[in-house]
Amino acid sequence: MEQTLTNSIQDYLKNIYELTENGESASTNALASRLNVKPASVTGMVQKLASAKPALVEYQKHQGVTLTDDGKKAALEVIRHHRLLEAWLVQTLGYTWDEVHAEAEKLEHVISEDFERRIAAAMGHPLRDPHGELIPTADLQMPLDDSTPLSSLRSGQFGKIEYVKASEAELLRYLENLGLIPGADIEVKDHSPFDHNLTIKMGRKSVVLGLNITSKIYVKES
Repeated sequence: MEQTLTNSIQDYLKNIYELTENGESASTNALASRLNVKPASVTGMVQKLASAKPALVEYQKHQGVTLTDDGKKAALEVIRHHRLLEAWLVQTLGYTWDEVHAEAEKLEHVISEDFERRIAAAMGHPLRDPHGELIPTADLQMPLDDSTPLSSLRSGQFGKIEYVKASEAELLRYLENLGLIPGADIEVKDHSPFDHNLTIKMGRKSVVLGLNITSKIYVKES
């Protein structure tokens, strides 16, 4: 690849991947919001990535941006680094799940492929990070995800939490205090059709959660 993948480029590719996981394109405004930069800066960068050799993204004005195969491979490599590092920080250094994101954000750009292989082997090649998110394989494939957002469940349905798609430390601590962590069994007791709040039961405890939270918790229905 002629173009060096700087930290900034890697961040763009990772965020484009996450915004397009559902098959849609990523808008420049959505990217600008996630990266905390101006939309004009995003436009300039995606145009640069689209003209790279090989091209890392496909971009058309007013139609958003998607990753090429090369861009997707580069994005998955950064995501693999990030999620392996989060698992390693928890398992080896005693970090909690609300502490690891910021550290992994810094380290994901600098570790070597040998370091990646060594920590993966030392941990027994984990399949998920501390938040339950799937870790891309060594050959940069994302494993199949058969979970569904908690927000899609309705009264009387049961599930087991697979992962939490969030990095905000305060939110993660809140969910942990409630027991809403990967592996937890939940039952939906009630759904409000007006504000989409869900009443969730875990063991003897019940809690009402809004869409902003239930959309970030993914479960496997049971």
